[in-house]
Amino acid sequence: MDFVGKKYKMTSSENFDEFMKVLGVGLITRKAANAVNPTVELRREGDDYNLVTSSTFKTTEMKFKPGEEFEEERADGAKVKSVCTLEGNIMKQVQKADDGLEVTYIREFGPEEMKAVMTAKDVTCTRVYKVQ
Repeated sequence: MDFVGKKYKMTSSENFDEFMKVLGVGLITRKAANAVNPTVELRREGDDYNLVTSSTFKTTEMKFKPGEEFEEERADGAKVKSVCTLEGNIMKQVQKADDGLEVTYIREFGPEEMKAVMTAKDVTCTRVYKVQ
């Protein structure tokens, strides 16, 4: 797990606006989110992990134990339940909302880049991050 503690800065994003629309994110928030290049860092604290996403617009922290369900707030403000698993260098997150919307995030951490593939309904977004 040599990727834990590394900072990855976003370098490309494909279909993010469409992805946010499926989540119900409003126009102003989508415009702001599309204008920034966030940094992602996965930290480990004992058996717990913390995925920190930071930008000039917003910083979010997602604290979890692999395999255990936890509550979080989605980008549109909805309260959702998530489960994250770690298998090798791949972190999978399945997020479920009360309205039935399920979102899957697959983050593949490499020595030089991290690729995040996010899927909601029939919309897939791919974002690539390079090590800082």
